[in-house]
Amino acid sequence: MTNRKLWRVGLALAVTLAAGPFVVSTLTRGQEGEGKQAPGKGRRAKEFIAAFNRGDAKAVASFWAEDADYVDQIGRKYKGRPAIEKMYERLFADKKGMKLSIIITSHRMVGNDVALEDGITEVIPGDGGPATSAAFSAVLVKKDGEWYFESVHDSAPRPPSNAEHFDDLEWLLGEWTGEAVKGEGAKATYSWAENRNFIVSSFVTTLDGLLVVGGTQWIAWDAVDKKIRSWSFYSGGGFGEAVWTKNGGKWASKINARTADGKQVSATNLLTQVDADHATWQMTQLTVNGKPMPDPPPVKMKRVKPERP
Repeated sequence: MTNRKLWRVGLALAVTLAAGPFVVSTLTRGQEGEGKQAPGKGRRAKEFIAAFNRGDAKAVASFWAEDADYVDQIGRKYKGRPAIEKMYERLFADKKGMKLSIIITSHRMVGNDVALEDGITEVIPGDGGPATSAAFSAVLVKKDGEWYFESVHDSAPRPPSNAEHFDDLEWLLGEWTGEAVKGEGAKATYSWAENRNFIVSSFVTTLDGLLVVGGTQWIAWDAVDKKIRSWSFYSGGGFGEAVWTKNGGKWASKINARTADGKQVSATNLLTQVDADHATWQMTQLTVNGKPMPDPPPVKMKRVKPERP
């Protein structure tokens, strides 16, 4: 197979709230084992939710420490359990039949008796209107074997983002062009998507200015396996999945793909940053239906900079 054909095969296959503090947080921790571990649903969480859902301000306030403080989204401060109880009384009088839900986005124990948590709360009104939500940061303390809210601050909710996991790939954002041998080229763009939870790439390969293949790639953070993964979808009907690993200044993505006509393809793509505006891309260890194929030549990539007016 010629270098031109190898290059085309390679790129075609792989280029790539105002409703009040509704924190349940540590109160949802299991009572089994006297709170030795954080996760789990326990008696105290069920009691808190039941008290809130029936609009019992005194019972809800009892989950707060005597000297607790709460700051709502617009900066109003409530100090001590009596003030917090009165705030709940006004809330329940104005909004009857509310239902509570919560998402914990982070949890950290500080010793055995203090917990720090962040999350997003949501309350569904009893009249069926739109839900209200808030982000929160909470400090909880354990006293006499029970957890209490010590401090809660609300703020406007913001969707969680995985951007921090892409720090070593952020240089890739933007538009790139590449060339392997004369007449054979590639273009790719990389941009943030969905609150910086994904990087999305659109790419095309050309031969003498004519389209060979194009496609779209979604790059994501796998929170279970703690790895970067990608899914690619090609204009010819094929698709593939890859796992990314970093070694020094080089990224390796191990691909498993299927072509539109049913061929099984595997390969390892090597992406190396040369400097801020240059990189190289090369496919290695290419197999088609288990048969090894020669490595295509590397592709030199160059960042496309916007023209000055």
